[in-house]
Amino acid sequence: MDILAALRQEEAKLQKQVDIVRQQLDTVRAAIKILGRGVASSGKPTGKKKVMSAAGRAKISKATKERWAKYRAAKAKGKR
Repeated sequence: MDILAALRQEEAKLQKQVDIVRQQLDTVRAAIKILGRGVASSGKPTGKKKVMSAAGRAKISKATKERWAKYRAAKAKGKR
């Protein structure tokens, strides 16, 4: 076997490896693209942070305190 034929054979082997690696790289890039979007349908966060106003937090806090006060009052009377 001459050197030129051996080099061509080695080139063919390497080209097969290049094709396999390119396919794997495309698969990884596709996975990154999919995961980068976030998965909103499963309930997991998509990376967007929700902002609540101070007034909104105060309203929720007040309502929660009222619910707990009502619960504790009922518990003290023996209703629960």
